[in-house]
Amino acid sequence: MTDGHPADGHVPGHGADGHVPGGHGADGSAGGPGEGGHATGRAVTIVEVARHAGVAVSTVSYVLSGKRAISAGTRRRVLDSVRTLGYHPHAGARALASKRANVIALVLPLRAGMHVPVLMRFATSVVTAARHFDHDVLLLTADEGLDGLRRAAASALVDGLVLMDVELDDPRVPLLRRLAEPSVLIGFPADSAGVTCVDLDFAAAGELCVAHLAERGHHEVALLGAPSVVYERGTGFARRTLEGFTAALAEHGLDGTALPCEETFEEVHATVSGLLAARPGLSGLVVHNEAAVNHVLSSLRQLGRKVPQDLAVVAICPDDIAEPARLTSVLIPAEEVGREAVGLLMEKLAGRTVPAATLLVPRLTVRAST
Repeated sequence: MTDGHPADGHVPGHGADGHVPGGHGADGSAGGPGEGGHATGRAVTIVEVARHAGVAVSTVSYVLSGKRAISAGTRRRVLDSVRTLGYHPHAGARALASKRANVIALVLPLRAGMHVPVLMRFATSVVTAARHFDHDVLLLTADEGLDGLRRAAASALVDGLVLMDVELDDPRVPLLRRLAEPSVLIGFPADSAGVTCVDLDFAAAGELCVAHLAERGHHEVALLGAPSVVYERGTGFARRTLEGFTAALAEHGLDGTALPCEETFEEVHATVSGLLAARPGLSGLVVHNEAAVNHVLSSLRQLGRKVPQDLAVVAICPDDIAEPARLTSVLIPAEEVGREAVGLLMEKLAGRTVPAATLLVPRLTVRAST
């Protein structure tokens, strides 16, 4: 006796075949034509599955939820009925029963200066990781700030939140500390107390690029960074890369400068041309702007500068941008960051303690550009 019913899994009063006498049509469906869910397009109910399988409704629920051990024969009969009738558990009913929606929100406001293809790598990684935990993802792209967060949390549509495009002085952080729903930030605010954060260590990435150029004998280097609007917003990853780059200049005794870089070819070409004119001794370039990488390389060619003979170039970008151009690069590990963020959120949903800060160590791959 594992399911609270007779050992054969039948409800007393059912026939030997486990069916309710007269309760099914000739085709074995839950009712005659016009009654069964698959005959009319009406959603099949759990009551009809129980009737078809000859078991109690609670037994069907236990089989589908896995919350109680059910004998193999009964389980097989229930699942056969589920398939035959085309039953799909109602998501709202599941959520009410478990107090879980099995959905997480990915808050990814699409703002000026953001490189959407790279952002979508993070989003895809979060979705893929969430599926491993049997969760779906609600993608919130409107830049609604606190109102959007409050609405998502109050709706009971999501169990937790993953947030991107984190600013150093991010107005969402104080609210996250108060919300009942657990959250994980992909990125670090200036004050990360009371929140859970994961990201590439961008300060270390900036330092690593400068250290690599210093090892190659360069004495004057420059950083072409994110669009100016990204710095103006105080976006964490851009500011931290700049801080790491600047600190490494002093550490290695290099001369250097850092400039924001826009995204169109005309703007990039003007920036590169002005930089070379102002700094004729420049021999190393760090690019932290995925949308501008290829424009920078094209501009250097047009200006008669060969890579790496005249100018060494290191990029902070995904591999599929760096590899075709044979660029030495520090990988932006979107897949790893997304998996880590979802894993941390699932641990928090399970009531387990997680580290407040997770910084992924940057990895530099040397290619032809240095």
